[in-house]
Amino acid sequence: MSTLLRLFLEFFKTGLFSVGGGLATLPFLYEISDSTGWFTHADIADMIAVSESTPGAIGINMSTYAGYQTAGIVGSIIASISLALPSFIVILIVAHFLNKFKGNRYVDAAFYGLRPASIAMITAAGVNVVKIALINIPAFEASRSVADLFIWEAMLLAVVIFVLRRRFKLHPILFIAASAVVGIVFRFAGV
Repeated sequence: MSTLLRLFLEFFKTGLFSVGGGLATLPFLYEISDSTGWFTHADIADMIAVSESTPGAIGINMSTYAGYQTAGIVGSIIASISLALPSFIVILIVAHFLNKFKGNRYVDAAFYGLRPASIAMITAAGVNVVKIALINIPAFEASRSVADLFIWEAMLLAVVIFVLRRRFKLHPILFIAASAVVGIVFRFAGV
């Protein structure tokens, strides 16, 4: 199977089953990474950083980035379109049958049941991001020292951002920009 066709199929599947927004695509991206080798888990951390700091939906931004990493500009276009295509198709179907769905107890129950699945997928994505951004498993395995388990600079930055965000209610863009500057100045790097 050609890379472009597989790229289309992988991201179509991701768009079809990642219920709950852009972060719900992360478990699928990890699976794509593991099964294809197109990009690493560290690359996914970079995708998150780029996607969160650029305008647009995070899922589309990440698919564009992943597609570009895999097959250049054509890959970015195919990955973006294939991720959005299932939603587009579903919205067309729902719009066509909207009046029949309105108030249907089975449809309401199905959407109610999807909420916990969305939360679980987003939580799993969050755990994976923490593992990449705040924990250094290889350093811990090498030294067996708890002090080497954590990336202390990143932990400190996360705590400072958390406290400042709760205390001052500043816009998240300010924290994204400040984090980028801190990362450049202190040369934070993934493992």
